[in-house]
Amino acid sequence: MLKRYKWTWLLLSVMVIMAGYLLVQSLDIGKQKLPIIAEVQDFSLENVDGSTVMRDDTKGKVRLFYFFFTNCPDVCPVTTFMLSQVQDKLIKDGTFGKEAEFVSISFDPEVDTVEEMKKFGDKFNVDYNGWYFLRGDKQKIWDLAEKSFKIAIVGNNKDNYSHANLIALVDRDNQVRKLYNANDTENVTVDVLAQDIKDLAK
Repeated sequence: MLKRYKWTWLLLSVMVIMAGYLLVQSLDIGKQKLPIIAEVQDFSLENVDGSTVMRDDTKGKVRLFYFFFTNCPDVCPVTTFMLSQVQDKLIKDGTFGKEAEFVSISFDPEVDTVEEMKKFGDKFNVDYNGWYFLRGDKQKIWDLAEKSFKIAIVGNNKDNYSHANLIALVDRDNQVRKLYNANDTENVTVDVLAQDIKDLAK
């Protein structure tokens, strides 16, 4: 009799522990929260459709920010292609344009007219309803990249630049929460980016 009750209590104890664990998981208690790295400073830039986009026009949604230039011979097209795959994944689950948006900002506005950016975006089947391609004052953009996103840009010559190939995850309140090294293709994948966006959007 005692042995039978012993196993009953043991089973109940296990069930209570499991129920507590599931509750903690569902409430995100104990999970490591993404730190606040910086706040995105205010900006006013020209979108690919000719409209003016300010920082708070995108507030309220989780965003990926990416700095690029259309004449980039290597990393910018590759990274933009990866972002387009993230876009497609988020479109399928109804997140893109509603809960999440992308912001690509050219740091070579002298070359990157709205026409050139549109050509660049079209190569990757960009959905402009949820993806901004922005240009504006060069010095202000370079300052935005460095101060808000820790991205240093160096002009090698008239046609090329050296820059950190980073993607920034920004929350609904314009706070930078994570920086991804887009060159680290082993750890920075389409699935990782999509899942981080959805987690932050919860």
